[in-house]
Amino acid sequence: MTNSFVMRSSKSRKRHAAEMRFQWMGRIAIIIAIGFLVFMVGSIAMMGAGALKQTHIAFDVDLSHNEIDPAFPEKADYDAIIKASLRKAFPDITDRREKRELYRLVSAEASFSLKNFVVNNPAHIGQTHKLWFIASDDVDLFFKGNITIDEKGNAGRLNAQEVAWVRIFERNQNIETRFNTRFFTAGDSREPELAGILSSLTGTAFTLLITFLIAFPIGIFSAIFLEEFIPQSRWGDIIEVNITNLAAVPSIVFGILGLTIFLNTFGMPRSSPLVGGLVLALMTLPTIIIASRAALRSVSPSIREAALGVGATQIQTVFHHVVPLALPGMLTGAIVGMARALGETAPLLMIGMVAFIVDVPNSILAPATALPVQIFLWADSPERAFLEKTSAAIIVLLVFLVLMNLIAIILRSKHRQRF
Repeated sequence: MTNSFVMRSSKSRKRHAAEMRFQWMGRIAIIIAIGFLVFMVGSIAMMGAGALKQTHIAFDVDLSHNEIDPAFPEKADYDAIIKASLRKAFPDITDRREKRELYRLVSAEASFSLKNFVVNNPAHIGQTHKLWFIASDDVDLFFKGNITIDEKGNAGRLNAQEVAWVRIFERNQNIETRFNTRFFTAGDSREPELAGILSSLTGTAFTLLITFLIAFPIGIFSAIFLEEFIPQSRWGDIIEVNITNLAAVPSIVFGILGLTIFLNTFGMPRSSPLVGGLVLALMTLPTIIIASRAALRSVSPSIREAALGVGATQIQTVFHHVVPLALPGMLTGAIVGMARALGETAPLLMIGMVAFIVDVPNSILAPATALPVQIFLWADSPERAFLEKTSAAIIVLLVFLVLMNLIAIILRSKHRQRF
């Protein structure tokens, strides 16, 4: 009797020890996963933080009547005015090569900025003003500490003389960093200091709008029809297998399908949000249908039996009782499918949304790009300054993904409380 009790007690301790080991293995796995996630997001955020700051340089600009006609201020040569003002700030520079290096300290956008200032403030013509201009990407990287000075005094593509000029601006308090509003208000540019994400964000919004308007109603009603109104048969099984297989098809295949059908066959506008939305809708439909059918299956059969028992028709049973209870899961599946579409790049590359788009699209037929494609383009650029832009754009994309998942959680919780 005592030996049997001891054996049972020993087995119980072993089972308890095994359960504790399993629990600790699970905890350690979760901790490791969270650690990798924090490290990844943190490193991207640290690199992308620099894109939210932009270096500006100030110097005196002579807006004399000799250079600017007050009657036609928009016709003045503002690029020449910028260069003359820089030469005046450093009068000891006479060599042509040094002049070119001096002009490289400010962005190519400086002349356009000066033109807008003069056109909007014609009363300042004939005066000298200290104005701030966006610095070049090399100066921006150096001033923010992303480039170190080597033993020869060079800093990246800035030579020792250019570094000395930047130091002079710094001693005179004529160089500073400001919040980079252009990153959110400007389109793409070949100059890193001028590039922004507004055009890609707008293209993404148009594309997802088309995707939602097509995929959501078709996916939801297809799931309802397949789950509630088609009897169990061989045809129903074939349809279910094909939908499941479509959900596993690589996304680039849908891009090839869109290229073949929408562009080559129907002649729709290339690189437009309309075509991008159609392609992503086809890709998202299987995910929405599968998730919606699973939500419908999770509704207890007693709900259907009770509704039919009190005289409700099948349509009334489905739409008045079953669908409201399955709606949280259906909405979650739809938003998860939209979140997947938000991060897709390959199908959009196939339909031409990889084009260099500067202007912000104003319709679903205008040429556009998407935020994931913009990230791909910037990551492939040899310009070092685009690394910050790429990381910042990834953070923006992650924020949108988190918001979409948060919306899914809120909608699911809300409708669960209602029903």
